[in-house]
Amino acid sequence: MLTIVAFIVALGLLIAVHEYGHYRVAVACGVKVLRFSVGFGKPLLTWRPKRPRPGQDTEFVIGAFPFGGYVKMLDEREAPVPPEERHRAFNTQRLRSRAAIVAAGPIANLLLAVVLYTLVNWIGVQEPVARLARPVAASLAEQAGLRGGEQIDAAAYTGDALEPVQSFEDLRWRMTRAALDGHDLQLEIAGEGGRPSRMLVLPLSRIETRDADAQLFRKIGVIAPLTRPEIGELVAGGAGEKAGLQRGDLVRSVGGTAIVDGQQLREVIRASVDADKARTQPWLIERRGRSLTIEVTPEVREEGQLKVGRIGAYVGAPPDMVTVRQGPVDGVWRGVVRTWEVSALTVRMMGKMVIGEASLKNLSGPLTIADYAGKSASMGLTQYLVFLALISVSLGVLNLMPLPVLDGGHLMYYLWEGLTGKSVSDAWMERFQRGGVALLLVMMSIALFNDVTRLFG
Repeated sequence: MLTIVAFIVALGLLIAVHEYGHYRVAVACGVKVLRFSVGFGKPLLTWRPKRPRPGQDTEFVIGAFPFGGYVKMLDEREAPVPPEERHRAFNTQRLRSRAAIVAAGPIANLLLAVVLYTLVNWIGVQEPVARLARPVAASLAEQAGLRGGEQIDAAAYTGDALEPVQSFEDLRWRMTRAALDGHDLQLEIAGEGGRPSRMLVLPLSRIETRDADAQLFRKIGVIAPLTRPEIGELVAGGAGEKAGLQRGDLVRSVGGTAIVDGQQLREVIRASVDADKARTQPWLIERRGRSLTIEVTPEVREEGQLKVGRIGAYVGAPPDMVTVRQGPVDGVWRGVVRTWEVSALTVRMMGKMVIGEASLKNLSGPLTIADYAGKSASMGLTQYLVFLALISVSLGVLNLMPLPVLDGGHLMYYLWEGLTGKSVSDAWMERFQRGGVALLLVMMSIALFNDVTRLFG
């Protein structure tokens, strides 16, 4: 139920803001708006303002299907316009006014993202400290010299000025950007025991990646923050419970290998499979101050093409947390910067998908969005606001793409009109619209296929 409510609220808000951008600029340009609708289909709610704006008599509608919206304006191309109102028709406006009205929707979504990120910065969010777990064996991070336990104070592309790292999530975001951009990432590691900090370069430019997914971080080797190697809640009848493990057990070693953090323990469990059979190993644990040795045989599970070990338990205690909060001015500035960074990364990923350098698996549809909406809402207000900001950026950037059925396509028509002094002919407009609809349907089909694969595959 929470997933459905969170999804509908997200859709309604993002669509309303997008359409309000069109509506507000249209009114400012003197265009008469006939209808403002959030959703399609049968109207569930209809009203008109008691005190309409001069020259306006807009009908506001909430439709039954919340998968879109529209602003219907007075336009000679759609219906006859009385001579006395011709100056209020959309098609009679100057080029710059028409372009501003069309661009206002995506811009409104980007401005909403700035507002949402700013609110998150002001409210503050609890995130793990940027202290690293032991990296994946033979990964890029291990080869670079990371051993686990390091706290990252600052990071930047090689050659750029270092910027403070506020949390582990902040570090993951920087690693994602660097890997997708093909840049190395310079890290400043805090000194311990009075020793000075040291520098280390993570050569992310070596990674050939097309997907921003969990496998990317396995290649890098930095998957999770440092946690105590503690056993949490166990699944009834699982391998861990059968072996005699209990909640609160602190694992000191597995098969003679010293365990120092939860991530390392998870990796050891995953790797405890020989061919198709699980490997039984002695676990040295600490339970209520006493040391015990228990023989543990994990269950074998398929994970894609791999077969990995599982013990049916939550592994690793919660990491140390830090509250990331910004002041009034810094909060706004960081909201603008994050919106720009996410927008730029979205554009680059779309460009790479077009030329085949990034996988089409990165496309997500309504099922994935609904799933993330529910998960983020269950995690608290700030996580839900971050989710809304990400989707708002995606909606804004997507609508600026030069596809005929989107706002960006109409802006391309106006660019042609500005350069040539002639508008696109009706015949060509129809051809472009058909092609745009076909391409959009293909994109939606791929996104829906990806959704089904992620959620049910």
